[in-house]
Amino acid sequence: MKVRADIVALIREGHTNASIAHRLHCDASTVASARRALRLPPADQLGRLYAEAAPTGRVREHKPPAGLMPLSPARQAANREQLLAALRGEAA
Repeated sequence: MKVRADIVALIREGHTNASIAHRLHCDASTVASARRALRLPPADQLGRLYAEAAPTGRVREHKPPAGLMPLSPARQAANREQLLAALRGEAA
């Protein structure tokens, strides 16, 4: 079976069959058969794990809740250093 490249790209980004069908103006069964041809599990079984395995690079805009201040650059740098030290296994 020949699978459309645009369907494959959206499947790999983690979109559901219904979402892909809506975006590309095709039937959901077309997307489902493409998914089967690629031997990928149904979209409802992919969940968050699959989306993380194929990152899209898109980040939603984040605004801190009212009353909370974002961290200063100095605090961010200190947190980053603590995290890297913990990942390297160094004692803090």
